[in-house]
Amino acid sequence: MESERRKSNDSRMQGFRPSLRAVVLIIALLWVVVVTLYGLLKPISNGCVMTYMYPTYIPISTAEGVLSAKYGLYLYHEGWRNIDFKEHLKNLKGVPVLFIPGNGGSYKQVRSLAAESERAYQGGALEHTFYREAYLTSEEGGNADVNDFQLPNQYANRLDWFSVDLEGEHSAMDGRILEEHTEYVVYAIHRILDQYKESHDAREREGAAITGSLPKSVILIGHSMGGFVARAATVHPHLRKSTVETILTLSSPHQSPPVALQPSLGHYYESINQEWRQGYDVQTTQTGEYVSSPKLSHVVIVSISGGYNDYQVRSKLESLDGIVPPTHGFMIGSTSMKNVWLSMEHQAICWCNQLVVQVSHTLLSLIDSRRGQPLSDTQKRLAILSKMLRSGIQQSFKWRSQLFWSTRVPFKDVKYTAVSQDHTFSDCPSSVHWSDDVPERDLYIQKKTVNILAMDGRRRWLDILELGSNGKSHFIFVTNLAPCSGVRVHLWPQKGNLPSDLPAGKSVLEVTSKMVQIPAGQAPRQIEPGSQTEQASPSALLHLGPEEMHGFRYLTISVAPHTTISGSPPTTSMAIGQFFNPDEGEIEFSPISMLSSRHFHEDIFFKEDHPLAFNLSFAINLGLLPVTFSLKTTSCGIKGSGLLDEGGDMDNTKLCKQRCFPPVAFAWDPTSGLHIFPNLYSETLVVDSSPALWTSTGAEKTVVLLLLDPHCSYKASLAVSVTKAASRYLLLYCPKVGTTERKFFLFVSSVVYESFIQILFIEGGKDSKSQTFIRSNIHGNYFVYICTSGTWSINSTLLSCFMLS
Repeated sequence: MESERRKSNDSRMQGFRPSLRAVVLIIALLWVVVVTLYGLLKPISNGCVMTYMYPTYIPISTAEGVLSAKYGLYLYHEGWRNIDFKEHLKNLKGVPVLFIPGNGGSYKQVRSLAAESERAYQGGALEHTFYREAYLTSEEGGNADVNDFQLPNQYANRLDWFSVDLEGEHSAMDGRILEEHTEYVVYAIHRILDQYKESHDAREREGAAITGSLPKSVILIGHSMGGFVARAATVHPHLRKSTVETILTLSSPHQSPPVALQPSLGHYYESINQEWRQGYDVQTTQTGEYVSSPKLSHVVIVSISGGYNDYQVRSKLESLDGIVPPTHGFMIGSTSMKNVWLSMEHQAICWCNQLVVQVSHTLLSLIDSRRGQPLSDTQKRLAILSKMLRSGIQQSFKWRSQLFWSTRVPFKDVKYTAVSQDHTFSDCPSSVHWSDDVPERDLYIQKKTVNILAMDGRRRWLDILELGSNGKSHFIFVTNLAPCSGVRVHLWPQKGNLPSDLPAGKSVLEVTSKMVQIPAGQAPRQIEPGSQTEQASPSALLHLGPEEMHGFRYLTISVAPHTTISGSPPTTSMAIGQFFNPDEGEIEFSPISMLSSRHFHEDIFFKEDHPLAFNLSFAINLGLLPVTFSLKTTSCGIKGSGLLDEGGDMDNTKLCKQRCFPPVAFAWDPTSGLHIFPNLYSETLVVDSSPALWTSTGAEKTVVLLLLDPHCSYKASLAVSVTKAASRYLLLYCPKVGTTERKFFLFVSSVVYESFIQILFIEGGKDSKSQTFIRSNIHGNYFVYICTSGTWSINSTLLSCFMLS
């Protein structure tokens, strides 16, 4: 009897164990889902500063017509005082800019750009720095005349911002709505130019002094679908010739609509893109005879992407590849924009202060000082857009590989002859003057790594022939000192106290202007009141390859004394340079190591005197598998120095932060470009990648350049972030799953009232009742998007997307 009872219990336990494993698995999956949803619903911290303004919207009268009663046109005025609308319109004589809102957008979204443009005009041009600027490549039509074009020191004319009121219609859902918006924008462009003529004539009748010329074109700025409307209006058959020459889009899908709910949307996209492709071709007859130059030869366009925080429009859709040739436009991510360096949400890109300030100064820089209107030369406009928006750091992995893996020049074969005239680096301006060098203050560096911890007014000499031997033929330099006013770098063919001491035919080459600016991260903090601060983040990077140092024997780094610096110098001054071999810093992560890192953390140890630059190559794109990368400082050469005794029980990591600069990472993605992570002690490295397809190639992998202080040792931990990957998969890759035979359910929430959320379940959209429901509510307070045939989208918050077998 007892044995039968035991057998019965054993059989129950055996049946219970599989159930227990299933329960554990379900709990684990639910935990991942909950954490994923929390990551989706919590506010995104993007680092943007809020933009403030005092807006006034002046209505522009419109002629009687089909669309005039439905839509509207407004002129923006910045200022808290009440103004007379008619008088203000009569004095209209700036440069017209038209803002086009996107899907469900408002004409009032123009306020941030318009307000900062007025402040930029009143305050003047940005202060010129001596970092390397971005130039047009040969592929983009760059030449010496265009690349040497100087930005203005003061702005010639203000911007007049107009905005179209499109009634908040949802242009991302219907091609017919897009066409109506396009037609009204064409009308608005003509109405704006006519208004300037009316204002000019009114002033002339009153005998007022007439200066400047009437504008002949309007700059178009489009947000989201408004950017596509701007392109559609440019090729509209009713648009007057050459009335649009410059277009700038913010988070706008150019390749295809985010969701093709109706065939009309996809067809309209394809027709407009086809017209743009043909618009840059020379017009010929069927027999090949020349008829005219390309229709869009005078149009330049820049697409600005919000990066990985923009879940609504991916960078892949914002690309201009295959639509606009490189000679007339480019795409840039906000994460690699000069003075911005941030990823931002779809709506935040309209008000993020760092971005709107840079865009405002960019548009003002396009104005010709002689005419008070935008430059007519296409390549000069593109060059200014490149100089003002791009950083000096190149935007692609291709450049990254060329930079550090360019053809080696063995130093034993180098002949130190007269300096070649091929070098095009510029000297620091004569206004930046230091006291004469004192030979006794010169330092002669015998190690491959030079460390500068104070602004001591000294000059460091590095022997290129000696220190650049054994394959260490590249030189990299990071600092938080400003180029020219804080630090200067020269190449010398031979030793001399002053450049004038060198024989005739030999000269010193200054390469300070080759330094590129990088975001410095947060300011250093004091560990204790009155104590030394933590090391400041690098703000500049310089790389010299063997071909650039060819023909020179010495490299000098000159640091200014404190007394020559205007303003406040950095709290902690730092600069580190190193001769290195790029091959020694290569670390590759295979797919197996990345996937297994979730359970077994991939630890990497960097001992003291390691290379300053490491090249981390990830076989799987970090947009598909985001990686949590953590760094812990383990030592910094303080053993036996007495510092630990003085510091008492001070944590070793805190003490080392006083001696080591914060790590920096540069992530290159072939789709979205450059992403920079300053102060990289613990960060999830993620980029805005292209979708995961079976056709993906190895070229789509992510490459990360890691800068670490060589005087310190580190322990790095790497692990794939499952929750981050799940969040991005849910938002970005759900549309790629499935075929036309599969049905999807989209579970969406839509806020009807502040305290009420209505949840709607709609199947496939196949039955007539569902289709009728959608059509009747398409302009209501909530919207239902059908997830079918591999496409889906959201109006408010996406909660889940299920696939039925």
